[in-house]
Amino acid sequence: MYSSANASPNTLTVTQLNRQVALILEQQVGRIWVQGEISNFTQAASGHWYFTIKDEGASVKAVMFRGRAMRVGFIPKTGEKYRFYAAVSLYEPRGDYQLQVDSLERVGLGDLHAEFERIKAKLTSEGLFDPAQRLPLVHTPRRIGVVTSLAAAALRDVLTTMQRRAPHVEVYVYPAAVQGAEAADQLCSALGQAIADQAVQTILLVRGGGSLEDLWSFNDERLARLIHASPIPIISGVGHETDFTIADFVADMRAPTPTAAAELCCQSWQQSNADLLGVLRRLHQAQARIIDRSGLRLDHAFGRLQSPQQRVAHMRQQWHSMVQRLARTLSVTSQRQRLQHVSHRLQHSGPNTAYAQHRLHELQGRLLQSTEQQLKQQQQRLVLAQQTLQVLNPNAVLERGYAIVRNPQGAIIKNALQTTLNESLHVQLAHGHLHVKLKQKHDLL
Repeated sequence: MYSSANASPNTLTVTQLNRQVALILEQQVGRIWVQGEISNFTQAASGHWYFTIKDEGASVKAVMFRGRAMRVGFIPKTGEKYRFYAAVSLYEPRGDYQLQVDSLERVGLGDLHAEFERIKAKLTSEGLFDPAQRLPLVHTPRRIGVVTSLAAAALRDVLTTMQRRAPHVEVYVYPAAVQGAEAADQLCSALGQAIADQAVQTILLVRGGGSLEDLWSFNDERLARLIHASPIPIISGVGHETDFTIADFVADMRAPTPTAAAELCCQSWQQSNADLLGVLRRLHQAQARIIDRSGLRLDHAFGRLQSPQQRVAHMRQQWHSMVQRLARTLSVTSQRQRLQHVSHRLQHSGPNTAYAQHRLHELQGRLLQSTEQQLKQQQQRLVLAQQTLQVLNPNAVLERGYAIVRNPQGAIIKNALQTTLNESLHVQLAHGHLHVKLKQKHDLL
């Protein structure tokens, strides 16, 4: 019969044994690359992946925790072969050893990586990735184009973001497959159509995340050259933030996600409103400065302006002078003397008395007509002078409802800033005067 009293002092419990085996596996084996086929794949509600990795002769259980699984970008399929980067560990409660997978990739992707680096090196040497050749983005586009699949979640993300941030911007969709054998051709065709239409000011080239194979159409060399030659700025938003494609390197701007691409392509309506308010504020300030300068020029011109009394006196003097000249010109006595002198000469000029008499009457008529015409012209000038005097008369301005406001010292008030509350003011009207006390004022900004 077995007795615990006879047990060796080095005896381990099952828990201790499993813990030591786990330490040995973790320390001696560590993280390794394992290749095999997936079977029994299960995605738990927690987000963890549980599956079995097998080949022709053996199998091993594996787990991929939620945080690492989310970075894969696709759901592995049963029966497909993958390479797994994993740590060997022991599940102590059952004593089963398993692999804790950090990352995985489809078998054969090494060739895609090599092709990716070859294309990247070639286009880099040709200068297609030179930042100096990138086009500046349009600050406020009226229309943007989106090249992606109609069924892609990326399109929904872009449309939702645009509706939220910039509902005033029109969105044109140029559909194309974003995955598969025909994706590259369709992407080139859709992008070429967007460029040829010249209907948009910015183009978004977007799709959601995925594996290197899923995103491979965005590494197409023809697509890269089309992006580089585009006269319209292009923003790439392909995959997740950690995903990079050739299209990202050659685009005028790379966004980490499709949503970010929609945010970068144009200014939000809130910012546009803020900019507009800023422009209006600066316009108001400029207008105020113009008014101030105009006021200064007006004050300067007013200082040079002759007083109405002096101008009226000067015009009255001119009027008297014109009246005197008119009187001298139109002197009836002088005209009669000239007529008598002409008549006397005609009487002694020759025997053709009838002709001379006729000529005399004709000249007399023309003289009278000329005299009347000159008199009318001088009368019209006199009326205009009187009207000008009336316009310049300060009392005429007061008759139209205006008033002259003076401070207690008699100085004319031109600006509300020259007054103080409760100050007594003198108001001159067309008929009479007022003495008022200032209770409220509004300064001109």
